[in-house]
Amino acid sequence: MLNLVLFGPPGAGKGTQSQKLIARYNLVHLSTGDLLRAQITQGTELGLRAKKLMDEGLLVPDEVVIGMIGSALKTNKQASGFIFDGFPRTVPQAESLDRLLAEHETKVSCMVALEVAEEELVKRLLERGKTSGRPDDQDETKIRKRVTVYNTETAQVAGYYATQQKFHALNGIGAIEDIFGQICGILDQHQPAATEGSRQATDEVKA
Repeated sequence: MLNLVLFGPPGAGKGTQSQKLIARYNLVHLSTGDLLRAQITQGTELGLRAKKLMDEGLLVPDEVVIGMIGSALKTNKQASGFIFDGFPRTVPQAESLDRLLAEHETKVSCMVALEVAEEELVKRLLERGKTSGRPDDQDETKIRKRVTVYNTETAQVAGYYATQQKFHALNGIGAIEDIFGQICGILDQHQPAATEGSRQATDEVKA
């Protein structure tokens, strides 16, 4: 099973790359942000609680997120693997994810972090906010707060995966296909037997 933690600050391009990776490797996309927003749309108690925190640029409690991830794993038992997008955000969450995956007899294959400078992130998110309808994409102060949260808390997770020889950093600025090809190259290294077709397609992207 191929399990990728796709990492990076808000606006780094994780969503775009996730969709391409899903198509290439037949993975299930687990975005905690999407799961939470679904709860918000449904108006559940969890959704209302999450909305207040998200609007303030704060993180949702670990136990809530872990519970959602666990349910998703059970629902997709036949999956070829998962892309964890937006999770884990802290070292304790990474440790909890390792324990959760072990219960399902699998583990994180690797972590890929897309690195983008803050000013570029602000520019991207403000532009996205024109169509996303998300209030946290339309307020520069909230955007910078989200980036600060990432830099001070979330980025520490990189060190956690580095000790497991699973961390890879990539420049998140450039042509989408070029970045995609680099990610595929990393995934194939961590799962040599992924599929010959995937490796051949990756070579075609790089060519």
